[in-house]
Amino acid sequence: MQYQSFLIKYAEIGTKGKNRYVFEDALVHDIHKKLSRVDGEFRVTRERGRIYVGAKTDDYDYDEVIDALQHVFGIVSICPMVQMDLSYDYHTLSEKVLEYFGAVYGNKKLTFKVMTRRADKNFPMQSNEIDAELGHDILEKFPETSVDVHNPDVRIHVEIRQYINIYSETIPGAGGMPLGTNGKAMLLLSGGIDSPVAGYMIARRGAIIEATYFHAPPYTSERAKQKVVDLANEVAKYSGAIALHVVNFTDIQLKIYEKCPHEELTIIMRRYMMRIAEAISRKRDCIALVTGESIGQVASQTMQSLVCTNEVCELPVYRPVIAFDKQDIIDISQKIGTYETSIEPYEDCCTIFVAKHPVTKPVPEKIRESEKIVYDEMLPMVEKAVNEAELIWCDGK
Repeated sequence: MQYQSFLIKYAEIGTKGKNRYVFEDALVHDIHKKLSRVDGEFRVTRERGRIYVGAKTDDYDYDEVIDALQHVFGIVSICPMVQMDLSYDYHTLSEKVLEYFGAVYGNKKLTFKVMTRRADKNFPMQSNEIDAELGHDILEKFPETSVDVHNPDVRIHVEIRQYINIYSETIPGAGGMPLGTNGKAMLLLSGGIDSPVAGYMIARRGAIIEATYFHAPPYTSERAKQKVVDLANEVAKYSGAIALHVVNFTDIQLKIYEKCPHEELTIIMRRYMMRIAEAISRKRDCIALVTGESIGQVASQTMQSLVCTNEVCELPVYRPVIAFDKQDIIDISQKIGTYETSIEPYEDCCTIFVAKHPVTKPVPEKIRESEKIVYDEMLPMVEKAVNEAELIWCDGK
């Protein structure tokens, strides 16, 4: 059947007390924004802990609507439903439930359970009475079915509120918190598997994200850069448009490669990446940095290495996948659609300038001494990299 209404359920938002309306408003705004890309006209309404999406006409693509709603952070589940005007007449309710059951399940041999929530206490029957009567009516109308109150094939939900909602399907949403409810952060985005997942996870907690990518032409190709743009667009399908700052890192890398101890190359380069990303963050009003680092995955991600990296930052550094195994990260990347792009064979600047035997337990004091060799030369180079970063808007299209 062609549904005209969808019940949108959330979870954590319901715990926000007097501030709940702020989160609901943000969620409604993001639903509107996502549906604006879908053919058709829709209205989004709120009613005492419930959010509804209604199609104004039949001329819309059901699958496109579900896909759009599944990319909205804050939605726990989507329930296609029949919504009828509130009636205190049981027979009117029964007719509508039977009509719904027949349209969706017909004469299939299945088990079912009716679950009624009577928020409007003016309805003349109690919930358990409605469950029993509707169960009886369904059995009579569809004799191939049977009742199973413990493990039914189908749960028929009836909510008696300002309207009466009838639904049985629950489609999982993205979960998390609505976008824009937790500040803005700068993601250090590479062409690998981990950083897009980290960006997705921070956005899922309500943060707006921007991204910084370090490009090293001619050592990294334009296709490597396009790969990162593609990844940003995939993440943007969930996070909303991402401002991607492409930093030319070639001169800085070459200077480090020329003058600093080779076993410390990766750590020193990472420290300069963090400095540059933080400088761009301050210009863009971001209040945190985000990376895809996971403890022990590579030499620059040991506990000691992360201490050295953090040392140059004043802003907090969030690492959402810090304790994840690689397979955990891969699983999420496949779920959100970034994996196939991430494994394309285009190198980023970190892999091009990697040392043969990188230090795994760097000492901050020693790293600082090594940096002094290039410090004065680096100041104008860093300033240039920050000021001349290319800005690319990635809106998920």
